[in-house]
Amino acid sequence: MPHADAPAYPVGLRLAGKRVVVIGGGQVAQRRLPALVSAGADVVLVSPSATASVEAMVTAGELRWERRKYRPGDLADAWYALVASTDPAANAAASAEAEERRVWCVRSDDADAATAWTPATGRSDGVTVAVLTGHDPRRSAAVRDAVVAGLRDGTLGAPHHRARAAGVALVGGGPGDPDLITVRGRRLLAEADVVVADRLGPRDLLDELGPHVEVIDAAKIPYGRAMAQEAINAALVEHAKAGKAVVRLKGGDPYVFGRGMEEAEALAREGIPVTVVPGISSAISVPAAAGVPVTHRGVAHEFTVVSGHVAPDDPRSLVDWAALAKLRGTLVLLMAVERIGSIAAALVAEGRPADTPVAVVQEGTTAAQRRVDATLGDVGRRVAEEGVRPPAVIVIGDVVAVGGAVADAARAAGTSGPGTSLGTGTDTGTVPGTGPGGVARG
Repeated sequence: MPHADAPAYPVGLRLAGKRVVVIGGGQVAQRRLPALVSAGADVVLVSPSATASVEAMVTAGELRWERRKYRPGDLADAWYALVASTDPAANAAASAEAEERRVWCVRSDDADAATAWTPATGRSDGVTVAVLTGHDPRRSAAVRDAVVAGLRDGTLGAPHHRARAAGVALVGGGPGDPDLITVRGRRLLAEADVVVADRLGPRDLLDELGPHVEVIDAAKIPYGRAMAQEAINAALVEHAKAGKAVVRLKGGDPYVFGRGMEEAEALAREGIPVTVVPGISSAISVPAAAGVPVTHRGVAHEFTVVSGHVAPDDPRSLVDWAALAKLRGTLVLLMAVERIGSIAAALVAEGRPADTPVAVVQEGTTAAQRRVDATLGDVGRRVAEEGVRPPAVIVIGDVVAVGGAVADAARAAGTSGPGTSLGTGTDTGTVPGTGPGGVARG
C-alpha cells in the first residue's frame, strides 16, 4: 500500500480498447462511467443492480453488465478497476485482487487503500484539466472549476503554440444577454483574430476581446442593404485566406433566420473550413425570459416559429398563413414588429380568434427588456401605442396567459433579471427587464 503522505503521481491513462472493470452500479459508477466510455474503454460492470442512468448506458450498448456480485477472478486481464459497491467485504476483496494482479484500482469507500485516485477533471478545447489535492475533493473540484472556466471564457491565457488552421466559426451569440452565449462560442471569441459582429449579437462580449482583435461591424459594411450579405461573405473569405481565425458573431442561432447557411456555403466554395456553433434561439429564450412557456401541458402541444419580415400579402412570402391560423398551438413571430398589424389581421381572417392572447417582448434578456400584452385583435394598435421597436419576439397563443403566478412569485422574491425576468404585464402592458445590455434577435 502507498504511504499515506506520499503525493500521487499524475498520469493520463489511454484506455481505448482496454478492459476496465467497475464493481457496483450506484451513484459513484453513474458519475464515473461516462468518462470511461468517452475514453473508449471496454467497460464491464459487475453489480447485482444499477441506477436507471447506468442501465440506460447498458441498453445503449456503451458497456457490458454482469448482473451479480463480485467474485474472485473478475479483474483478470483488466487494466484499470473502479471499486464502488455498497458491500465493504466485496470492495476489500476486489481491491486485494487488483493489488495481486497489479491493476490500478480506485476505491470510493477507502481512498487510503486504493492504488489510484480519481482527480477532479474538466475539459476545454482539447485540454484536460485534472486536479488532485489529496484528501480534499471539494478543493480539487474548486480548483478544477476555476481553471476550466478561465480556459473557456479566455480569462486564463493558454494560446496555441503549434500551427493553427485558419477558418471561420459561425457562432450563435444567443438572445442578447452575454451570459447566454454557449461555452464554446465564448471560447472561440477569446481565440479570434477577427470578429465580424451582427448588431443583434451580444455586444457586451466585444469589450472583452483583446486589443489585437479586429472587430468588424457587419451592420456598417458598405455597398448598401442589397449587397450587405455578399460584402459580409467577402470579408469572411478575405480574412480567413489571410490566415486569421475568424468568428462571425450572430444573434440567436446562425441557422434560425440568421443566413448562416448562405455564409457557410460561400466559405465552402472557397475551400475555407467552417465551424458552426449553435446558439440559444430568441424564439424560445426570449418568451421564457418574459414568463411565457412556448409549450405547456394541456395548453399547447406544438409551437411554430415564423419569420414576419414580409407581409402576408407580399408575393415573396413563403408562409401559409391560412394553415397557421388553423393551428391550436403557439405561434412565435420573429422580425414581425413592423408588419404585426397585417399579420394579425390575416390570422383573424383565416379563423384564429381575435381574443387570442399575444405577448410582445422587446429586447428580451437585456436591460431594455419590456413586455406588451395584447390580443390578436388589437396587437397592431397596442404595438403602435407603446412605441415597440425591433428587435422583438411576438408570441401568439393561450400560453401567454400561463405563468402569472410564477411571475408574481419571482418578482416578490426579487429573482427576475436577464435570462429569468418574468412578467405578465402591468396596467400599461409593459414589464421592464433588468440586467446588462445587449440586443436580442428578433
